[in-house]
Amino acid sequence: MDLILEQMPIVIRSLNVGFLQTLKLFFVTLIGAFPLGLIIAFGSMSNFKPLSYFTKLIVWIVRGTPLMIQLLIIYYFPGLVLHKPIWGGGETGRFLAASVSFIINYACYFSEIYRGGIQGIPIGQTEAGLVLGMTKIQIFFKVTLLQMIKRIVPPMSNEIITLVKDTSLARIIALQEIIWAGQSFMKGSQGISGAIWPLFFTAVYYLVCNGILTVILGRLEKKLEYFR
Repeated sequence: MDLILEQMPIVIRSLNVGFLQTLKLFFVTLIGAFPLGLIIAFGSMSNFKPLSYFTKLIVWIVRGTPLMIQLLIIYYFPGLVLHKPIWGGGETGRFLAASVSFIINYACYFSEIYRGGIQGIPIGQTEAGLVLGMTKIQIFFKVTLLQMIKRIVPPMSNEIITLVKDTSLARIIALQEIIWAGQSFMKGSQGISGAIWPLFFTAVYYLVCNGILTVILGRLEKKLEYFR
């Protein structure tokens, strides 16, 4: 016990650095995946069949394969083909590759949630808007969007919470997020070796982060109750 107390400040500092990387990947993924998911949703609902089929094929492939494999392909495959790493070296390159992988993966999941929310709006509302002389863009932003948001908040909340935990997969390409930081003390880091408790302690970070997100998303859902 005395040894753990002695090691605690070193471990906490390292986990804090790793968790900042986790949070950075989390927010970058959301910033990129939210708009890209909407674009993909529009593509899959397009009346232009080649675009619709192509978009649905991409979504099917991304949703049907493990994110871990996608990370490995995006990070290593271009270098194998071009014989030159396109992401650069070091932590910056790994973070960029991880961000691209996560954004594409979560955009495909978000697109299906968007599509379900949009198609769940009664078609009569769109027809009424057209009769009133509104354009399709006006109908989407003034009629469909707010109702869609109310419908997609619960499933989107689940995906966002899952994203927090999925960031741990980035360690497969040696991104130094919090799980990587916790594991490093098992192998030997900063004078500490064979310590497994830092890895278990990372769960506290995830619990706190997801607890805060659950409260925030729950309040957002309540604020949108007036759309019922």
